[in-house]
Amino acid sequence: MKAVNQNIPEILRQHKRIAVVGLSDSPSRPSYGVARAMQMNGYQVIPVNPAVEEALGEKSYASLLDIPGEIDLVDIFRRPEHVDEIVDQAIRKGAKAVWMQLGVINNAAAQKALQAGLEVVMDRCWKIEYLSHQA
Repeated sequence: MKAVNQNIPEILRQHKRIAVVGLSDSPSRPSYGVARAMQMNGYQVIPVNPAVEEALGEKSYASLLDIPGEIDLVDIFRRPEHVDEIVDQAIRKGAKAVWMQLGVINNAAAQKALQAGLEVVMDRCWKIEYLSHQA
């Protein structure tokens, strides 16, 4: 079985259609800054937040299951207690990877995703990892 936080450079390179769960429409929020960096570096960002109509010029969806088409990676900006449901949706949606942002740690959800064949990154910032692997 694959381990958590393995193949980060490969994940960054291969997965370009990213659903960002918990994406805020406020530029002062970390989720906004990270998703904007993703977008500016060629990733397609799909906001998932039932409280937001759109973010970064993209329509926001209430859940992963509402997004049309395939998702490569699910980037999670939610508290750890919400991650189980998000991972379940990611598996049902056929996502290839789950990325839990800094401070988002849910080992049970990570194991469930790994057992379903998804790649998993946990407690890492996408933007920091992206910038560090560009050097």
